[in-house]
Amino acid sequence: MYEQYYGLKEKPFSLTPDTDFFYRSVTHQEALNVLLVAIKSGDGFIKVTGEVGTGKTLLCRKLLDALDEQYNTVYIPNPYMSSNALLDAVLAEMDISGNLKNDNHLFCINQYLIEAADNGKMTVIILDEAQSLSNESLEVIRLLSNLETRKKKLVQIILFGQPELDERLSETSVRQLRQRIMHAYKLQPLNESSVKSYIHHRMIAAGYRGPEIFDDKAKVLLFKISQGVPRVINILGNKAMMQSYASGDFYIGKEQIITAAIDSQLKKNITWFSQKKLFHAVMLSLLLVLAMLGNQSL
Repeated sequence: MYEQYYGLKEKPFSLTPDTDFFYRSVTHQEALNVLLVAIKSGDGFIKVTGEVGTGKTLLCRKLLDALDEQYNTVYIPNPYMSSNALLDAVLAEMDISGNLKNDNHLFCINQYLIEAADNGKMTVIILDEAQSLSNESLEVIRLLSNLETRKKKLVQIILFGQPELDERLSETSVRQLRQRIMHAYKLQPLNESSVKSYIHHRMIAAGYRGPEIFDDKAKVLLFKISQGVPRVINILGNKAMMQSYASGDFYIGKEQIITAAIDSQLKKNITWFSQKKLFHAVMLSLLLVLAMLGNQSL
């Protein structure tokens, strides 16, 4: 819609977890380093948690890209399924579903892992949205983590999940699984400096090569309203650019950010503004809508 207007190859604030847009903030780079070191060390079980929208899935995709051909990877993006369905999904990712006979899932997986190890390859199973795992599926994961030779683990398992995953793992019924977790990392929201760099990074990644579109006040406001959550920054940034394009403007100030926040029902995040400023923001939003309707009628 506005890509050509701004000289972009693609939208800079898409919600799709595209690794080309991966921003190496302190927290995301540190998490990636922890994952890579733990995997190379063969430590067996790793957990990464973070609030909704903090970039867990993008980090997960970046990790998959970072693992070379020395590793066989099994990626389950949504493990909300029965324990047998989860095992079926693992077999499908390993491309050994044809070996299944009489529900001998663990035997098939163990044979696959042994063969991979004999060929010098480590297998890494990655489960996103792990907070949705049932107790039965968590038990299956524990059994998978038991697969090992006398000297080393045959499989590494990584759980990505929301903070609710910690609550699940604190339950007495899954304490054996909890004890197997060797490394844990919690993703943090971006700080104000990182939000400014994040906006710049995504614009450059999208192909922009001009002066800064978002002014300093807009960036500060984006930080305060989004509270440093990348997904919220993307939503507001995209809407602000759409509004600027629709009104025939080019640069983006705090007015467009306020309007985007109101449109996204984030008014509670801007209560530190006066009622007068909110009134002006609403009026601006109405004027932009009228301008868009006017452009369409032409």
